[in-house]
Amino acid sequence: MHVILSGCSGGGKSTLLAELARRGYATVPEPGRRIVQREQRSGGRALPWVDLAAFAREAVAMARADRAALTADAGPVFFDRGLIDAAVALEAATGAPVSETLAGDPPFHRTVFLTPPWRALFASDGERQHGFDEARAEYERLRAAFPALGYETVVLPEAGVAARADLVLEALGL
Repeated sequence: MHVILSGCSGGGKSTLLAELARRGYATVPEPGRRIVQREQRSGGRALPWVDLAAFAREAVAMARADRAALTADAGPVFFDRGLIDAAVALEAATGAPVSETLAGDPPFHRTVFLTPPWRALFASDGERQHGFDEARAEYERLRAAFPALGYETVVLPEAGVAARADLVLEALGL
């Protein structure tokens, strides 16, 4: 059971992931933040505000590697973004259809949890240099992409992290 937490940048995904980890569930951190950190340390250019296409290609590769590294008996695993988010970013940057990027990859759990734009949580920083309007546009692309790929989306409410975690686990029957 590989479950995606997706949605708006700054919508609380990483905080929710940390809460699920605290409760004992396996988690995989967002590829994008890891890529940005690596590129900033090395002086690389695969940054979303420098070369979005290169960044998205790196995110697709990292997300595939993350999934391949999991053992079959890992139980439920929660992904902060991941492969489909990266494929949507690649399509936005290059026009490469999401369905072609994902061809051959096994599907994730059919229920995807989306964090909507939540201005009170959103903040730019050294690793997230886009504004709220760009984050909202990204969210709209993701909100359209998941159902088009056959996934059911659950939009998480603006609520505390414990309540969000409870909702996710209840929806999955965990």
